[in-house]
Amino acid sequence: ALIDGRPMTNVNYGQALRELTGGDDFYAKQASLESIPEAERWDPVLGSTGHQAPESASEDENEDGESESAQLFAEGVSEAEHDQMLQAVIAAKEKNQRL
Repeated sequence: ALIDGRPMTNVNYGQALRELTGGDDFYAKQASLESIPEAERWDPVLGSTGHQAPESASEDENEDGESESAQLFAEGVSEAEHDQMLQAVIAAKEKNQRL
């Protein structure tokens, strides 16, 4: 409005806001989307049945095909076993020192 030399009024302000935010177009697009059945709203190509994409090897898998979480789990089990062995050795040494 100011650029066009018109006084700033609520009507002009509303028009400027709609122009800047795409107001009317936004609501028209929203209404159009809502008229489509919900199951079809996210269909990128209407009527397309799609297909299952092939599963690619993850860079988080090792040469045995174990995922990163499986590798971390195995590492944790191994560390726990090692800690138990150390505790057993310490307990045996303490027992022998008391005798």
